[in-house]
Amino acid sequence: MPLAQISILEGRSEAMISRMAEDVTQAISVALATPRDKIRIVVTEIPTERWFIAGESVGARARAADKG
Repeated sequence: MPLAQISILEGRSEAMISRMAEDVTQAISVALATPRDKIRIVVTEIPTERWFIAGESVGARARAADKG
């Protein structure tokens, strides 16, 4: 039973996340010749203050970019 764990930044709509899960399910099903009902997906939404790039949070980077 394949399990895909996907971490994304928070802020996307439920519709977007559901569409992504559908697309990932389809891709895994085709790539691994696995029935769709055997595929599991876990989506974890990470707050921008807990996602870091080069030691700086995405939230802080966004605020700095907004200040120009």
